[in-house]
Amino acid sequence: MSPEALPPDPFAGDPDDPARSMEALDDHGAGAWTDSGDSEIPPLTEAERGEILADLADLAVYQALLSGRGIRGVVVDCTDCGEQHFHEWNLLRASLQQLLDEGRMRPHEPAFNPDPADYVTWEYCRGYADATLDHDN
Repeated sequence: MSPEALPPDPFAGDPDDPARSMEALDDHGAGAWTDSGDSEIPPLTEAERGEILADLADLAVYQALLSGRGIRGVVVDCTDCGEQHFHEWNLLRASLQQLLDEGRMRPHEPAFNPDPADYVTWEYCRGYADATLDHDN
């Protein structure tokens, strides 16, 4: 995925950018980001890669089924901050693709004033897809 297809870095040019404490990828473009130079994130396992690929495939189905009904994306309850995070379909797809390609998701700007009624949980998506696709058989 090209960098132009990813969401812009919300901290670009910010002197308080939290990513300043991270080092770039190694000289070969492989390896992983480090948070302080001494804790390297290991590459994804084949099982993890498979899970992300499955999530990307599921996401395509969920978007196809729900976007026509006015659903803009997925809401996630963040265990770190206790807040809900609203991810539009394309942002979630780009984040999952980046996780697959780089082993890490870059920070992104939260949705501006999202209407919670426009977002559903991943579990809702799964249940809706299961019910809809099972009903068609």
